[in-house]
Amino acid sequence: MAMADRIQHLRTGFTRSFWVANVLELFERLAFYGSKAVLAVYLVEKVGLGRTGSALVGLYGFAVFFLPTLAGPLVDRYGFRRSLIACFSIFSLGYFAIGLAGLPMGQAFVASVGTTPYIIGALLLTAIGGSLIKPCVVGTVARTTTPATKSLGYSIYYTLVNLGGAMGPVLGLQVREGLGIEYVLVMSAVTSLLNLLGTLVFFREPDRASLDEAPRTLPQVFRDMGLVFGNLRFMAFLVIFSGFWIMFWQIFYSLPFYVRDVLHYPRFELIEIVDSLAIIVLTVPVTAMMRKVRPILAMSSGFAVASLGWLLIGAVPTLGAAVAGIMIFAVGEAMQAPRFYEYVADLAPKDQVGTYMGFAFLPVAIGALVAGYLGGFLVETFLKQSHRPGMMWFTLSAIGGVSTVLMLLYDRFVARHPQPA
Repeated sequence: MAMADRIQHLRTGFTRSFWVANVLELFERLAFYGSKAVLAVYLVEKVGLGRTGSALVGLYGFAVFFLPTLAGPLVDRYGFRRSLIACFSIFSLGYFAIGLAGLPMGQAFVASVGTTPYIIGALLLTAIGGSLIKPCVVGTVARTTTPATKSLGYSIYYTLVNLGGAMGPVLGLQVREGLGIEYVLVMSAVTSLLNLLGTLVFFREPDRASLDEAPRTLPQVFRDMGLVFGNLRFMAFLVIFSGFWIMFWQIFYSLPFYVRDVLHYPRFELIEIVDSLAIIVLTVPVTAMMRKVRPILAMSSGFAVASLGWLLIGAVPTLGAAVAGIMIFAVGEAMQAPRFYEYVADLAPKDQVGTYMGFAFLPVAIGALVAGYLGGFLVETFLKQSHRPGMMWFTLSAIGGVSTVLMLLYDRFVARHPQPA
């Protein structure tokens, strides 16, 4: 560890690499959620893909969060700094490629390729960049924190993630109203390019678990990845946890259409950021409140509370109820999210942090994929055809309730509990 990092660690408990990685994540989330806030509306209406656009948004979300399960071992092998450089380079190209489909100068080229194939290619390119960011940043947090600072470290990480998640849609709203919805994707491309420059100038590779630890060979990292896939207990936990993310992604897949068409509020981005703003305020105090609760019980409680938020939105079709419901959802999210990362990090062997933290995003991927198809179905069935928008949110609340029960059953019959001394 460099002398400057040692001094910084002694003064604050966190190294320079910890803070640089989290600032990069802040602006990466700004770019991601700035584009995510409008992506469903952009693909469905501006690009003209209709319900197919909703499905592609889900496919994109799945790829962004599933590919880390493959990229994690490569990040372990090649290091966080080189992986971040590749990540932000690809992000810059990918976001611009998505935006090109809505720009006048891109119309002829996109038409020659075919709109749907072109969008699939642009989304997958962007997702490849996204596959690298999570193992790098969360792995850096894991490497640069101690048992005494771990919970706070993950709380800081999650708070900055949500700060970026709140800033992105707000800036995206200004760009959408001032220039056009397609330029929100250009904004994300420019932000990613600035992150690339920041990585080159400021980021330094954090120390590995031990000074004499040799980098693993590719056969070793893929063998370790196979071992994680073979951990059925761990994989079952991840599948159950995906229920939370099926609920979460509807903030971006269904809520914009509901807020705009049912509640008649055109600035839907401002409603989307309620969750992020609430998380910024709630994460640290709620984490402190839940610190003595076992992680799985904290997660189960968070599921239950989050489900109540959607129940309120379905029961009371007003803008105020929508805001209150998302705030309740955020309380549930704050109860479980930092404990989830802590739980997965504790399960990871010292030399497989990147691998396991890559798998930590598998529930997000499954949730995004299911939520994309589900969101298209909910909007088409309950918003446009039967005009029963409340059923959209009752359906999500039911999914949350089932996930809560499954998590409790997992804790009772599947999870391993430490034996008393």
